[in-house]
Amino acid sequence: MFERLRAALNAALDAAMPPPDPRDIAAQMRRAIIEARTSLEAMQKGIGAVDSELAAERLALTDAERRGRLAAGIGDQETVAIAERFASKHRERVQVLEQKLSAQRAELELAEREVREMRSQFQEYERSRPATDAARSVDAAWRDLEAAGLKRPGTTDNGEALRSRMDRAAREAQAEAQLEALKRKMGR
Repeated sequence: MFERLRAALNAALDAAMPPPDPRDIAAQMRRAIIEARTSLEAMQKGIGAVDSELAAERLALTDAERRGRLAAGIGDQETVAIAERFASKHRERVQVLEQKLSAQRAELELAEREVREMRSQFQEYERSRPATDAARSVDAAWRDLEAAGLKRPGTTDNGEALRSRMDRAAREAQAEAQLEALKRKMGR
């Protein structure tokens, strides 16, 4: 009993709430795209920094290996051992930086795909949303007519969006009827 009452009141409150302004939604989507593009730029800078660090580390590895060869050429075993230790550390660091660079590039590709998807969704939203109050009013009128059983030109019975709107309108109508019945019962 209480669940139905709560559902009816929630449905009535939802029906009384104005729909979100499409311009606000579009502005939020635009801000999200801008933030994502800014993140892409930061990721690209990070890749550049790691790439520079990797180049420096490869140079240090080459230097350590060259010093080891020169020391071996003159028979300085202590310098050869030191050079090999440094070369080993630089090799390991090069390997880690290469893995890091690979991971950052993969992450950048993923983020770029997400930004493309966001742009596509935004463009689709911009194409599909009513541009003016008059267009929104016409759209609301068609929803009411669809709830009453009429079909909007250009829609099909198997359209998921149409079915969803009709179901919502039916629920709202049922909630409104239940609310009216409650009001009559309570004497208001």
